Amino acid sequence: MFFGLNKFIKVVLPKRLFYRALIIVAAPTIILQLIITIVFYDSIWIKANKNSTRALVAQLKTVQEVYQNDKKNLDFLTDSYKNNFNFEIGIYQEKFPDVSGERRYSPMDRSLRRELKSAFGNKNYWFSTSKYKNAVEIKIKSENDVIEFLVPKEMVAASSVRLFVLWTTLPSIVLIIIALIFLKNQTRPLVKLAKAAERFGKGDYVNDFRPSGAQEIRKAAYEFDRMAKRINRHLNQRSEMLSGISHDLRTPLTRLKLQLAMLKQKDLSEKMSKDIDEMEKMLNDYLQYAKTQTQEQTSDIQLQKLFEEIYSNLNTKNLSINLSENIILKGRPVALRRSFENVIQNGLAYGKRVFVEIQKSSNRVLVIVEDDGPGIPEDQYKNVFKPFFRLDKSRSLNNSGVGLGLAIVEDIINSHGGSIQLGKSKYKGLQVKISLPF
Repeated sequence: MFFGLNKFIKVVLPKRLFYRALIIVAAPTIILQLIITIVFYDSIWIKANKNSTRALVAQLKTVQEVYQNDKKNLDFLTDSYKNNFNFEIGIYQEKFPDVSGERRYSPMDRSLRRELKSAFGNKNYWFSTSKYKNAVEIKIKSENDVIEFLVPKEMVAASSVRLFVLWTTLPSIVLIIIALIFLKNQTRPLVKLAKAAERFGKGDYVNDFRPSGAQEIRKAAYEFDRMAKRINRHLNQRSEMLSGISHDLRTPLTRLKLQLAMLKQKDLSEKMSKDIDEMEKMLNDYLQYAKTQTQEQTSDIQLQKLFEEIYSNLNTKNLSINLSENIILKGRPVALRRSFENVIQNGLAYGKRVFVEIQKSSNRVLVIVEDDGPGIPEDQYKNVFKPFFRLDKSRSLNNSGVGLGLAIVEDIINSHGGSIQLGKSKYKGLQVKISLPF
């Protein structure tokens, strides 16, 4: 039972902190005002209305009795009530109305109906509180005549009720507005922290973030800023270290190339040159893998322009790109271009044709790259994303490398908040699905 209630509350309650905090602040204020209004309505207004209605009906009863006992002084009676009580009294010989003119759920009508019924009996009275704006029309059956009264509404209902409702409602509205302003100021730092964490999770370097808000929120933001700076410092140190290693290793490799060029044994020289070229390529792959987190600024990327550049750079007729509309997303253009080119080049290396299709949903873009090559066994889908993993079968995505191609691609896509999946292509090759938010 409690589990179902808890689940229902979770579904009904808003998801955002701002609106939940607003309910916590506003709900007690509104409930308090409702209680005060109901208590006043029940204990004061209804009693006052009942007494005033009873006094009015007593006067109507008096007029009826006087009219029945002394019809000669009728003009004096009506004039006296008109001058002293602002009554309009008319006596007619007409058919008594059959259709009721009262409102069923009006408190004023209920109170008046109860007193008239008690004084004159059932079906001997008729009234309408809605026919005139400031007056109540009441008709009383008196033998063969009908006595019609027009009395001010102030004699039936207290006129201060609206003023009371206004003064109970207006402070609640003012308090809720003040709560809105304060809650907005308190939740804004949390929203900024969440956006900064989202940007950092996508690989963007957050350098303009400043802790603000309450002490607890400020402390959390300060620790997040310190953590982000430590991670950035670690990545920079890694890149700088590998850049230094690259510089130190390239020099002896260059000297070896010069020495091999002077060897008279050409067969041995060619074999050793191939080994040195492979070492250089391995070194470049290491550096490329280490630089996937370089400090590249996030900017708006037009996918149509990006794939046009990739198509022009590859300069092949075996590549087909299907982009129905120009899609703009935020990311690091150099890194994303490197990942897309890596996947397309793998397809061109092990297949005859590569087909690229870009699809757009409500908040994500899907890039599907398919080829007609030998593909990859399903049991190796997860392994090919591991660094330095190389396939030994018919298709090796890193046959001439060190097994870092798809590892780099996955690192770049994940750092943008996306995902990458492998599957079977409809062209009997490999299908690569890349999903990115925008």
